[in-house]
Amino acid sequence: MNGGRFVALFLDMLAAERGAAANTLSAYRRDLDDYAAFLAARGIDAAEVEPAAVRAYVASLEQRGLKASSAARRLSAVRQFHKFLYVEGYAAADPTATATAPKRARSLPKVLSVAEVDRLLAAARDLGEAQDAPPAARLRAQRMHCLLELLYASGLRVSELVALPRAAAQTRERFLIVKGKGGRERLVPLTETARDAAKAYAGALEKAGKGAGLWLFPADSEAGHLTRQAFARDLKAVAGAAGLRADKVSPHVLRHAFASHLLQNGADLRVVQELLGHADIATTQIYTHVLDERLKSMVRDLHPLGGAE
Repeated sequence: MNGGRFVALFLDMLAAERGAAANTLSAYRRDLDDYAAFLAARGIDAAEVEPAAVRAYVASLEQRGLKASSAARRLSAVRQFHKFLYVEGYAAADPTATATAPKRARSLPKVLSVAEVDRLLAAARDLGEAQDAPPAARLRAQRMHCLLELLYASGLRVSELVALPRAAAQTRERFLIVKGKGGRERLVPLTETARDAAKAYAGALEKAGKGAGLWLFPADSEAGHLTRQAFARDLKAVAGAAGLRADKVSPHVLRHAFASHLLQNGADLRVVQELLGHADIATTQIYTHVLDERLKSMVRDLHPLGGAE
């Protein structure tokens, strides 16, 4: 059986047994198609791969100029792929046991300050309230204001945010129930401001004759709702209006701001893990630099000798 067929079986397993989302499956497919092409070019059957071939593949990634983080992601996909082949009986052994990924620097997430987030939200609100703007432009600005208020209030993944149902704008609760990665449901908080922005945007959709439909952020896309790419593109314009560098602002940066600002104000790391929908606390620990600063401040401000010189 060729590598492409094995990859298809592996992806079927991810979808059926682990409930992997379309974006996740697409990422695995890209990485494993690249690996399968590497094996095919060398006449290696995917079920008979030796550790040396895996090491050669990792080395080829570096030679092609892939960043260490990208190479590590591809190796992770290859590991899971070969584990699947071994467990399912397609291969006699797992050749990835001794493979090591290129070392990568631990990068900290880009984070906006509270003041910068306030400027961004204010700019989005002002654009949405501009009476002299054309109706279509004003509706798009109101959508952006709603998106940003919801994102900063809840810490949703961008894919979860753009796919919110229309009913999210009608909730009377201080939270939303969302289905995240792997089909796991969780509660995320909603501020009064975010609920008001959602209701106002839903009302604007009704007024524009777009009140019907499943999605809160409808769009002419394959999925029927706003795409992550379109959101990111429009956000750059709002960042400029707020006097912020466009390369410093992205939808994911707002999610980081949500988490970092909670931790700065005393939230527990485990609580933030639940709110972000991280299955593993290790994923949330990229924010430990925030905790380190908070602990230093506590010692400086509260310890009897903290201010001594």
